[in-house]
Amino acid sequence: MQSKMLGVGSYVPEYRLTNAELERLVETSDEWIVQRTGIHERRIAKGKRTADMALAAAQQALADAGVAPEEIDLILVSTVTPDSLTPTVACRVQAALGAKNAAALDFNAACSGFVYAVEMADSYIRSGKKKRVLVISAERLHSVIDYTDRTTCVLFGDGAGAAVFAPSGDGSGVLSTYSMADGTMGDALYIGALPVEDDPFGASRPTVTDTRYLTMAGNDVFRFTATAVPAAIDKALEQVGKTADEVDWFVLHQANQRIIKMVAKKYGLDERKIYINMDRFGNTSSASVPLCLAEMKQKGLLHEGQLILLAGFGGGLTYGSALIRL
Repeated sequence: MQSKMLGVGSYVPEYRLTNAELERLVETSDEWIVQRTGIHERRIAKGKRTADMALAAAQQALADAGVAPEEIDLILVSTVTPDSLTPTVACRVQAALGAKNAAALDFNAACSGFVYAVEMADSYIRSGKKKRVLVISAERLHSVIDYTDRTTCVLFGDGAGAAVFAPSGDGSGVLSTYSMADGTMGDALYIGALPVEDDPFGASRPTVTDTRYLTMAGNDVFRFTATAVPAAIDKALEQVGKTADEVDWFVLHQANQRIIKMVAKKYGLDERKIYINMDRFGNTSSASVPLCLAEMKQKGLLHEGQLILLAGFGGGLTYGSALIRL
């Protein structure tokens, strides 16, 4: 039995980092940023942990789904910015929710994290091993951004999105999923973590601080998306014999408006079928797709019977997709 998305939720911080403020931090301009990315502002989580944002999005998703925390038996959190290596964000959320019957784990598929998580949740439910899965994508990206690097600091923001999945008995739900990676291009989007130590007992051990900031080879990543995004879309559609024309909404990772236009042109789509909020939130990595879904539901754009195609792509490099019947 396939899985169905019962409810969605989101959290975005209050603080808005505008292009005008970035002009005071780094050599850039509002015109330069908007022309190249479509972003006007992004949210920054001052004084909040990744787990705080994840919890807020999870609570909203559970309320929307009408599911109690103790009914959840698996919590999946995708993030590139955990507060600690252990305990995981998922375990902190489990404790805060009181989801006493849930297993909990974090994983990192970067910007593809939510669609990877949809595939995992669907697989657990189809196998019968789990019945209620809470998926959360939460990112505190400002913590890995160098605000003297104009190629990256203009792009990224913070936020969290969540969804609850359960068995579907009416043919609706997750129709198909696809996930893939090309690790040979991994260094095109890089964030350091634990440094390699020649002498872990020496006086000059390297520090994590020196390696933690995100670096990106923008042209390489864009060329990757030019093939990866259509491949992910095509795979999800082919599995169930659907075409792009039959899809009501495309919900893509909010990386760059140029990618959105590329997808629209390739499939001959009206751009109004591709939901966009990157102008207000920037690139929130794995949180971007569920943030879109939650906002779309709040606006009354999602209706029973609609066909929704989700696609993620980014660090790893990874890519994937999911086709969902509401």
